[in-house]
Amino acid sequence: MDFEDTDAPHADVDAIAADHRRLVGYVGGGDDPADPADVLAMAMVLRIEKNDPPDRTDLLTAAARAVALLCLDERSAGEGPWASAMDDWCGARIRKIARRARGAQWAAAQEVWGVTATENGASARAFVPGRVGDLDRRVAKLQIGGTDVEGTLSGEAPGRGVVLWTSPDLEMTVGKLAAQVGHASMLAAKLLTTEEAIRWKSDGCPLAVRQATPERWADLLAADAAATAVAIRDAGFTEIAPGSVTVIAEVVRHDGSMSVEDPSLGKKDGEHG
Repeated sequence: MDFEDTDAPHADVDAIAADHRRLVGYVGGGDDPADPADVLAMAMVLRIEKNDPPDRTDLLTAAARAVALLCLDERSAGEGPWASAMDDWCGARIRKIARRARGAQWAAAQEVWGVTATENGASARAFVPGRVGDLDRRVAKLQIGGTDVEGTLSGEAPGRGVVLWTSPDLEMTVGKLAAQVGHASMLAAKLLTTEEAIRWKSDGCPLAVRQATPERWADLLAADAAATAVAIRDAGFTEIAPGSVTVIAEVVRHDGSMSVEDPSLGKKDGEHG
């Protein structure tokens, strides 16, 4: 799939283009409101069944794709039902909170506005952002702490496409890291042209989550400084120190053109709103 091919059937290209402009224009920052209940946040839920936990890489890939798909969803643009909430959230300090669910809890969470992505059987759902104090009870009651699964991320670079590189120096639970790669996936849109973003969304926002080596990480930090990659710096509310760079997003171009069709990238195994 080449990004130069902008034919995107069954997609509202104008809406996706508007969503893309919102992400490109995001600058972050700002102070949190005095009342914690007024903080705007995107809730995420990771499906972690007790007797059949997902693979770590697949779960993180699903989480990152769910966030990107929601941010580029047609309902998030223009007069869509999610547009106002997305505008408010992107106009404040972006916050994400990941929870875990299984069984009936997971099924109930599917009824709350959002987008679910599935990667090789691993599923995650990103919800339309809003006030923390207004979070739907079906999501708010889910556990936040202790969200982790087994597995090791590959350090092999895909041949092309959107790649989210995690820090070689930080230890994070899968819940914490899911929020970080979710942030990186939405801001990876800054590295895409509008036409590329339309094609990426139409193909289900395929991407790869990888673990950087120290040498690769140094190169990525330099790329962020040169504005050819996007680094995620954490506010430090949980697990790690404020200002820590957790994930760096890049888009690998294999011959000067853009393509995300690579066998090692996460593909659209399933998604639904």
